[in-house]
Amino acid sequence: MRFQSLKHCWLLFALLALAACHKQEQTGAAPGGATPEAAVEESVALIKAGDFAGFWKHALPPADYANLRADWTHPRADQHPITDEDRARFELVVQQLTAPNAETTLYAQLKPKLTQMEEQYHDQLPVMIGIGQAILSTGIAQNKTMTENQKQQARDVLNVLLPWAQQTPWFDQDKAKQAVSVMVTTTRQLNLKTPDQVQHMDFDTSMKEYSIAYQGLKQLLVIYGLSVDDTLDSVKVSTIGIDHGQAHVKIDYTLLGKPLSADSQLVLINGRWYNQDLIHSERAQHEQLLHPPAPAGSSSAAAPASSASAGTTLAAKP
Repeated sequence: MRFQSLKHCWLLFALLALAACHKQEQTGAAPGGATPEAAVEESVALIKAGDFAGFWKHALPPADYANLRADWTHPRADQHPITDEDRARFELVVQQLTAPNAETTLYAQLKPKLTQMEEQYHDQLPVMIGIGQAILSTGIAQNKTMTENQKQQARDVLNVLLPWAQQTPWFDQDKAKQAVSVMVTTTRQLNLKTPDQVQHMDFDTSMKEYSIAYQGLKQLLVIYGLSVDDTLDSVKVSTIGIDHGQAHVKIDYTLLGKPLSADSQLVLINGRWYNQDLIHSERAQHEQLLHPPAPAGSSSAAAPASSASAGTTLAAKP
């Protein structure tokens, strides 16, 4: 399974937060959009439906989509082997979440812990969340793959989510009971038995599992007061300008009652519009798979040759 593709997640969630599903094209049509607005709207419609297989087929030009599928099950240089300890821990959690009457059993175990945690952390939680925000803000500032505009958009979202996280009743008994039920139902639907099964999924199976997990996540967020669908329904998309096959799109939306805006760049390829960041991200990962970095313990003599090869690769990259 291609865990590295989870690096795309911030792009997917940006689309979730930045567009609405109005005036959508017919799913299954040509990839990309006939207009910049259509490209964004169809992408979001597919994500809202949990159709991640359809999303990638729509969001990437055919050649890049073919690479994504072909690369999916290839081993990565930074992929760590699964240990017996990993297997035991994974299987224990799955067994607990899928056992008969798991909802009742797990909630009975969780209930006294919630009471204890509320007494212990009720006053400290807002401060702890504030510290978490500071850590995330530092991570955003130091990120070398995001543009300054993307960093500001991420900070804007973070500044809205912080008050929500600080005020949400995380230790509420009724909400916890609902959350346990969603987690149990989702785990049963996923039907995963071992971490090896997860790691070796093909593209189509992975997309189906992502869809199940995503629907469960949306239900959990609604329990605690955050509706992804409400945010999507609030969005208005407009094209600022188009110049030489590049489109600048502005998105206005509301997150948890707070108005926000963001920008997105699209590119015209063979008469269809695509999200530029998604294409660049996918091509970078494909390139890394074709030309993995040299192992840390490689000889110094091999280093100059590797550098020269990398320079040639970068120069030739479209």
